[in-house]
Amino acid sequence: MEWFLKVVRDNYANFDGRARRKEYWMFALFNFIISCILGILAYIANVFYYLSIIVSLALIIPSIAVAVRRLHDINKSGWMILLCLIPFVNFYLIYLFFLEGDKGPNEYGQDPKADENGNPFADQNPFGHIPPPPPSERGNNDPFAPHNS
Repeated sequence: MEWFLKVVRDNYANFDGRARRKEYWMFALFNFIISCILGILAYIANVFYYLSIIVSLALIIPSIAVAVRRLHDINKSGWMILLCLIPFVNFYLIYLFFLEGDKGPNEYGQDPKADENGNPFADQNPFGHIPPPPPSERGNNDPFAPHNS
């Protein structure tokens, strides 16, 4: 529930930055659960039908925002969200949502998992600190991206 509230309360219409997989999928899960509960209640009482419409309309903007930030995490443009409008091509978009985000900063901001990606033994390295490679040498996680080889 914490991730759902983070998206709705703290990042309602925030299209900038990056959203990790856990943030996106937990939001999607709670959005699905709320929709199912309201759908069942709407079947029982007509007043919940109108409530479900209001909740769905209220959650459209944060749903799009978290999807755009999720695409930013894998270094893709937020405009790729429009792929959901094309039949069968929208499966590629779902595939992109399952990819792990880029490690380190990319053009859309800092790594949201920077705390977890750190090496717990970095201060115990006998060879000293080894800096990470520049972003251009890190590569892209998308296996379908064109490669300059």
